Amino acid sequence: MEITERMTQQGDRVTLSLTSWGRLGEAMADFDGHNVFVAGGIPGEKVVAEAVKVHRKYVSAKVVEVLEASADRVEPPCPYYGDCSGCQWQHLSYDAQLKTKREKVTDALQRVGDLVNPPVSEVRPSPNQYGYRNHARFTISREGALGFVNRETRQFVRIDKCMLMHDGVNNLLEELQDHCGETTQLSIRAGKYSGDFLIQPYLVHPDIGVTTGQKKYTESIDGVDFLVSSPSFFQVNVDQAAAAAEVVNDHLKLGPEDVLLDAYTGVGTFAILLAPHVKQVIAVEESSAAVADAKQNAGELQNVDFVLGRTEDVLRKLPVTPDVVVLDPPRSGCQPRALESLIAMAPSRVAYVSCDAETLGRDLKILCAGGYRLDEVAPLDMFPQTHHVECVALLSLSEPSDKPASPRLTLASASPRRQELMDILGLQFAIIPADLAEEPIPGESPVDMVRRLSAEKALAVAADMESGLVIGADSTVVFEGQAVGKPLDDDDARRMLQQLSGTTHHVSTGITVVDAASGKTLSDAMTSQITLRELSEQEIEASIASGVPRDKAGAYAVQDTELRPASDWEGCYNNIVGLPVCRLLEMLQELGYQLPMGWKISDEIACGEDCPTIAASQGENTP
Repeated sequence: MEITERMTQQGDRVTLSLTSWGRLGEAMADFDGHNVFVAGGIPGEKVVAEAVKVHRKYVSAKVVEVLEASADRVEPPCPYYGDCSGCQWQHLSYDAQLKTKREKVTDALQRVGDLVNPPVSEVRPSPNQYGYRNHARFTISREGALGFVNRETRQFVRIDKCMLMHDGVNNLLEELQDHCGETTQLSIRAGKYSGDFLIQPYLVHPDIGVTTGQKKYTESIDGVDFLVSSPSFFQVNVDQAAAAAEVVNDHLKLGPEDVLLDAYTGVGTFAILLAPHVKQVIAVEESSAAVADAKQNAGELQNVDFVLGRTEDVLRKLPVTPDVVVLDPPRSGCQPRALESLIAMAPSRVAYVSCDAETLGRDLKILCAGGYRLDEVAPLDMFPQTHHVECVALLSLSEPSDKPASPRLTLASASPRRQELMDILGLQFAIIPADLAEEPIPGESPVDMVRRLSAEKALAVAADMESGLVIGADSTVVFEGQAVGKPLDDDDARRMLQQLSGTTHHVSTGITVVDAASGKTLSDAMTSQITLRELSEQEIEASIASGVPRDKAGAYAVQDTELRPASDWEGCYNNIVGLPVCRLLEMLQELGYQLPMGWKISDEIACGEDCPTIAASQGENTP
């Protein structure tokens, strides 16, 4: 085995002493001035690690030999472990997994939430360390095989049996294996206790002996059946979902006169499980499919009212003040406007359920500043063998906050992608789209064009305002020096995707912030490089059918989880999405906008190691 002195390319091997955990479940080491994130390692070990991918500021690696093993190391039972990156900790004893998850939750709440000695209890173990998942999303190879794609290498790994899935999923996997070449992605959901299942999409291969294309299936939690539509979210570990409901019920001390608000209710899981313990439940959900499921799931319950709408909008108009609130938002956490409304309503008890400790810390900081006391954070191991952990944070009302509101921001754009990025940033903002023609000026470069259009949008909206900061943005794909705008129709989208497939080109975004009171204006433009993988005709047609290309420059979205068009990029990733949040934050602060003490960019929208500004503004060196 050849040991090198430096890690400069894939395949280089070095001897490392592992010092700590990385954010994605890898062990970390410092080598040659770089952070090295080592899959399959444990802090305290000495290992030989092989470089998997060399980034500009860090190296992704894997263990190829353990020289000094941790006492917590065990033999991974899965034959795919290491090749498939779905599990990160099969090599770590289960007791050590639970201990490490508690430490990671505590660290995130201290680091992001500024919480001193947060009351984090021991992690509640999963009854099943394997065979607990009821949902798998597979990638399909060209030969029709089902498998997963390694997070770092992007290599396809055929999977004949996944040890995290229960038998119902694996039996369907066996039936479908090698027969699914007509699609590129496939989802299997199988009820652990109900025996029902769902396979999407519909398949026509003659050797498939099970029905496919189901729109709904039934799953059970603690003896209660839940109908779940294919687009609806549902917990993958139903035993731990029941445990989470038990924790909420016990700690909130629900009573027969309580009015409970269940925000982000999904198919009604918490609302229905907790309804027998309270007088009334108001359940809020923005997915119409999930609300339809929830109403059917409620059955004969008479004390549950389902409201279709975004939580941040519904809370402002709620006709009754709840006594107790359950928040179960997506990984990105709660919208700032939702937390503002919650603080204004001042319910006496709150349970916040989260699968991301950092966004939980961010939102707990806001709630605690708004008059709440954090009584306990109860972690549950919803995802054994991985670094993920579910938490139930329990809060009670203490004293209201007199902290002044943040300055008003206005986004002069109707782009859902830009709105989502600002939401994830935790910024409070209004939306007033600028209705302007986006035509280029003859002889104008693409960079000059997006800078000009971003300024025109921001200035047009600011003209009708007396105060506040207005944000304008405009993006274009640049191919062979020419701007590639949004497609006129499906034929134009097809032409664009065929033209850009397999090429390296650029995306330029103009960004402008205007102080409406003073008229002071800051404008800039950022350019990132992106390489698209070779797109098949089938993939192009499927993307066009989905409708995604219609309002996208170049007819693609880099964040499209179905097409996954990018094979590589350099520069700010969010600039490619349509809003360079790193540069935006610099401009906002230059115009006097104050970010809360301890605030940091969520890992969910970290720009990447090649971003020209994020490293300086954040001082981070993690991937």
